[in-house]
Amino acid sequence: MGTELKSQAVFDLLERFLETDEGIELRKKLNLVYQLNIAPKKIGVDEVIFILDFKKGVVTKGPYEGGKPDAIVSLKDEDFVKLSEGKLNPQIAFMRGNLKIKGSLSAAQKLTPDIFPKPSKL
Repeated sequence: MGTELKSQAVFDLLERFLETDEGIELRKKLNLVYQLNIAPKKIGVDEVIFILDFKKGVVTKGPYEGGKPDAIVSLKDEDFVKLSEGKLNPQIAFMRGNLKIKGSLSAAQKLTPDIFPKPSKL
């Protein structure tokens, strides 16, 4: 298999977080499905697909089975990790072409660093 993505740790953490009371609140608030195409080095190359399903509260790897996700976001592994840590502003990344969006822009705008739990919270 390919190289292990740093993003994987963020997704593992998010999946555990979604089972907590705070995570359940977040799910009710968001109620969206995101497809994240995470690229090891370059957007569009060797991307690994992750589905963040806030409706069901699950994080899965591979294409979405339940129809169309609300938004598809493509970015590099390291940029996703920075975004989840609050070190990368999604709007600036989008304007610079480091983050690509298909689907609902309003859904994509809710994919902000504050929905990702910090390791210390668990």
